[in-house]
Amino acid sequence: MNKILDNLVQSEYNCNVAFYIHLKEFNQNVRDELEKRISEVFFFSRGVNWKFDSFGIEKAGERKNEILGFFIFRTAEVDKLKKLFLQEFKDYPNAVKISCSVAKYQKVCEEFFELDI
Repeated sequence: MNKILDNLVQSEYNCNVAFYIHLKEFNQNVRDELEKRISEVFFFSRGVNWKFDSFGIEKAGERKNEILGFFIFRTAEVDKLKKLFLQEFKDYPNAVKISCSVAKYQKVCEEFFELDI
């Protein structure tokens, strides 16, 4: 039985945007504070179209010599998201600096087929 299969549509959330907050110190209060701050800011995102992907903290020595709090989002509105993130975290007293990574994903090839069972 042949079925007509539709091609997948390129997602509007084709950019992964990772924000890294380089922290002076880390303890459970820092984790709680970052989670609270991100929930207050981004769950009321003020017109920025995005999807939250993940949050975590990397301690010094795991991959880097700094303590990093990271937030990863998927969006097509990178500039709006960067502006919002900076606006809400620029006064965070535990931050040494904030860095950002943007990875754009594009579908290069797509094949559909059926397996006979």
